Amino acid sequence: MFKHMLLPTDGSKLSEVVIYQAVDFAKAIGAKVTGFHVMPEFHVFTYRTEMLEETREEFARDSRVHAEKYLAVIQTAAKAAGVQCETASFTSDQPYEAIIQAAEKRGCDLIVMASHGRKGVQGMLLGSETHKVLTHSRIPVLIYR
Repeated sequence: MFKHMLLPTDGSKLSEVVIYQAVDFAKAIGAKVTGFHVMPEFHVFTYRTEMLEETREEFARDSRVHAEKYLAVIQTAAKAAGVQCETASFTSDQPYEAIIQAAEKRGCDLIVMASHGRKGVQGMLLGSETHKVLTHSRIPVLIYR
């Protein structure tokens, strides 16, 4: 039925749990997986640049390091299960849009996500990226709780 799954990760514990379940599911049905992480855009919130703690380059480097760490979990799980895997990351302030675009661009026929990532006030203010993917994607979305 499904041949290519997109596995977005935000590095949260729940996301990591979902990765292992999704990789097991992919193995059971003979699908390949693509791990995906959306890195935030760099923003300057001050007109006084001497107040900045990180430069654009440092922020980008740190974001790539985190992305590689999060995507390595997917690569390791896939390799252990014998599931074909590739990974990608993208920079965007709209993770749900980047996730949907990545799935479409890579020919994925299923997006597998955790039911939520961030918790508390940050999660409420940002809204649920999972909910946004679910309501905007034409590709089927499997949500793990």
